[in-house]
Amino acid sequence: MKDFLLFNKFITPDILIFFYYMGALFIPLVLWVYKEKLLKKFSFFQSAQEMVGSFYSSLSKKDQLLTLLLLVVIFFFLELFWRMMFEMMIGCFDIHNYLFEMSKKMNESR
Repeated sequence: MKDFLLFNKFITPDILIFFYYMGALFIPLVLWVYKEKLLKKFSFFQSAQEMVGSFYSSLSKKDQLLTLLLLVVIFFFLELFWRMMFEMMIGCFDIHNYLFEMSKKMNESR
């Protein structure tokens, strides 16, 4: 408890894990569920969807399939990047904790 109050132990890694799952799972799900409401409320999104829809329908079936495949691959790469970004941030806090523990052990042995 003393380490926590003196900011020698961070709670940030636990909070980062929470925000990782919010961004990786919850936000895409909420956007998918509320897509129609967003399209009705914001005209920009509605016009963008119309443009994308007309472009997509002008493609051949093979190109439509390739486009969907490309979008799925992009989504998974973005999820991977999201994961790596949070791993890097958590790693920085873990390094701090390990260095702090080593410093404490070295000072105790003196």
